[in-house]
Amino acid sequence: MDLSEYRPRTRLRVEESHVPRAAVPAIDAHNHLGRWLTGDWTIPDVKSLLALMDACGVETIVNLDGRWDAELEANLDRYDRAYPDRFLTFCHVDWARLGRPGALAESLRKSVAAGARGLKVWKDLGLHIRDDSGRLVLPDDPRLGELWNAAADLGVPVWIHTADPIAFFDPIDERNERYEQLLAHPDWSFADEERFPRFDWLMDSLEALVAAHPRTTFVAVHAGCQAEDLGRVGRMLAAYPNLNIDIAARIAELGRQPRATRDLILRFPDRVLFGTDEFPPSADLYATHFRFLETLDEHFPHSDDDPPLMGRWRISGLGLPEDVLARVYASNAARVLGL
Repeated sequence: MDLSEYRPRTRLRVEESHVPRAAVPAIDAHNHLGRWLTGDWTIPDVKSLLALMDACGVETIVNLDGRWDAELEANLDRYDRAYPDRFLTFCHVDWARLGRPGALAESLRKSVAAGARGLKVWKDLGLHIRDDSGRLVLPDDPRLGELWNAAADLGVPVWIHTADPIAFFDPIDERNERYEQLLAHPDWSFADEERFPRFDWLMDSLEALVAAHPRTTFVAVHAGCQAEDLGRVGRMLAAYPNLNIDIAARIAELGRQPRATRDLILRFPDRVLFGTDEFPPSADLYATHFRFLETLDEHFPHSDDDPPLMGRWRISGLGLPEDVLARVYASNAARVLGL
């Protein structure tokens, strides 16, 4: 057989917990319910999603797909206005307005007035967005200062996604731990140094941004955008009180270093948010996240995919204390969102 066909079964006999419902009512602070990423509504039946949320103990979902203007209104009508308190929609800004002074801040003000609860900044800032001269625009570009200041003035947080897993910046070869993932999605690779900045350059830009705008509340998603370097994540959390992180789409990375992850969360229990970035959500994926956070189970799958898209390894649980779980599941997000 080809090596890609190899599917070994673990013969470990270890504890297996099933955690279908969160220990406390949870806020999924990172999900996509709109049309932005898929071209159609991620959730065709909102009432079925609400039934799933009730069954799993998920009180609220943050929808990061609001975009702006008509698309924002469509998301607000479908979710926030139809089901108050169950959904909180974030807006984006149109980076094409970068060359017009004041335009980005005005767009954010308009979206917040319409009902947006925060600003989502995607990884295209730093990796793809270029100004009129063709230069990449990084998160700490001074021209964006008006936007971050407007977020602070409006009292809305910024969920920011900078870069991607470190291996996405490495050559796609036999040494790349994301080899199968990048073969399946070659457009996810940022290995071309002539087209893309290096990972550490992007992280430096993210840190400079957070440092330069202490009045603005940031959530660096995907475990601080650097789940493979929790040492730096910890140093940034210690240095910048306005910085928070979520765990969305990174339990595969965090669960293979459970002691370091647990230590980080216990050190900063008020700065870590629960989120999944799994859309559409399902009972099984929520149960896997709850098992990861609540139990000390070892060596269990982080995904039902075969082979798992996010890496051919298994994870172990964190067994967080009850008071910390309550903060990670809900109260940290409630504080950041002003609930």
